[in-house]
This record gives sequence, structure tokens and C-alpha cells, in this order.
Amino acid sequence: MTLSAVRVGVLTVSDRCARGEQEDVSGARIVEWCGARGFEVVERETVPDETAVIAPTLVRWADDGVALVVTTGGTGLSPRDVTPEATRAVIDREVPGIAEEIRRIGLESTRFSVLSRGVVGLRGTCLIVNLPGSPGGVSDGLHVLGSLVEHAVALARGDQPSHAAPKEGE
Repeated sequence: MTLSAVRVGVLTVSDRCARGEQEDVSGARIVEWCGARGFEVVERETVPDETAVIAPTLVRWADDGVALVVTTGGTGLSPRDVTPEATRAVIDREVPGIAEEIRRIGLESTRFSVLSRGVVGLRGTCLIVNLPGSPGGVSDGLHVLGSLVEHAVALARGDQPSHAAPKEGE
């Protein structure tokens, strides 16, 4: 798989950004990260912290062939933070190791990283990753994804990754 083959959706979940009261710095950071890797951002939206808006957006993008959806925001402890619940409602399988690693790496920057409830999972062949809303949390999460995402997307698509065992008789 080539890097340019990765079609990405970036979903910012923030009441303030959705109302135009705050600049979407974290979403912009994700878009920049994608560009640096040659990934194609084919979807980008900012929505309020509402499951009824988040879940259908994730479903639409995943079902339309987006390979990777990265969300930012809505993963904390406030009553309006519902991104993990909306994500769990639409994924087929969780990928807990990536979410755990994002929190673990985040501890190097802030002890509050453990308060993020972000999840990672697959809907069909689309990998959906919840990152925190803070720019620092996004940077930590992207650091983790940088070494994993291409391989994870290849596996989700059913491609033969480079570490695959040789076929019997080879």
C-alpha cells in the first residue's frame, strides 16, 4: 500500500468550534500530519458534542470508503463528552492496544492523559481513532499513530502486511 492510498476523515467534536467561538487548532494539526505523510484528507467536519451528530458522520465516512477517521475532542469527563460512546455505537471491533498506547505516551507530557476515554476500533475496513481535544493530546496521539497507522490500515483492508508469515511450502 502506498501512503497516498490512505483516505482520511478528520472529525472535530467541539461545541465551541462548531459555534465558531474557537479556532480548530487540533483538527488543523491532524490535517497537517496527514499531509506530511501523503495521506489524502477527503472529509473534514466540525460537529457539536452530540452522539446524534457524531455517530452518523462516522458511519457515513466509514461506509463511503474512508480508510482512517481521526476524531479530536469529546473524550474527557465532562457530561457533554460523548465521542467514545458514539464511536462504540458504530464500530464492529475495538482495537484497545492503540488507545492504551496513546494514553501511555500521553503520560510523558501530562498525568491527565489517563482521563481521556478515547477508543479505537474498526467499522468494516475503516479504522476510527479518538484523540483528545487538546493540541498536546493530539500531538501525542499522532506520534503513536505515526508508527502504526499504515500497517493497521493495511491489515484492516485485508492486505498482506510485510510481517506476514510465508505461505506453506515457501
